[in-house]
Amino acid sequence: MRTIPILAAALIGASVASSSAFAQGADQKFIKDAIEGNLAEVQMGQLAQKNAASQEVKDYGQMLVTDHGQANTKATEVANSLKVSPPTEPNAKQKKDYDKMSKLKGAAFDKAFAQHMVADHKKDIAEFQKETKSKNQTLVAFASDTLPTLQKHLKSAQVLQKSAKSAR
Repeated sequence: MRTIPILAAALIGASVASSSAFAQGADQKFIKDAIEGNLAEVQMGQLAQKNAASQEVKDYGQMLVTDHGQANTKATEVANSLKVSPPTEPNAKQKKDYDKMSKLKGAAFDKAFAQHMVADHKKDIAEFQKETKSKNQTLVAFASDTLPTLQKHLKSAQVLQKSAKSAR
């Protein structure tokens, strides 16, 4: 008779334990993705400085290098505090995007780059907003502190995108 309540308690305990492990896994994925994203943005910013036609796109590239470089320092500290090994390079998709963009120069680069930055920063903002609801306060603070910079980048990229469209 007592086995059923004990078994039920064990199942509930296992369910709670696995859901917290899942959240931990999601948090680990978030910080790894954030670091890969920062590394990719720094590389894209450097590429923009080299391949862009307009000074605005070159300046935006410099902003990416500076801001995402600083954000990556913070993200790496957060990863280390959470005992997560920080990635050292962008992910495969980010590398593919870089390779594609590296083949473009001048006005074609400016247009494709602005479009990519708008889409990328919209996606990043959504992920960081989601992370502000994490149970891990270290990640909540990191995501909350980083969001204004990502929003600034999105607004600037949207201006670049409008400029590239009107330059046609």
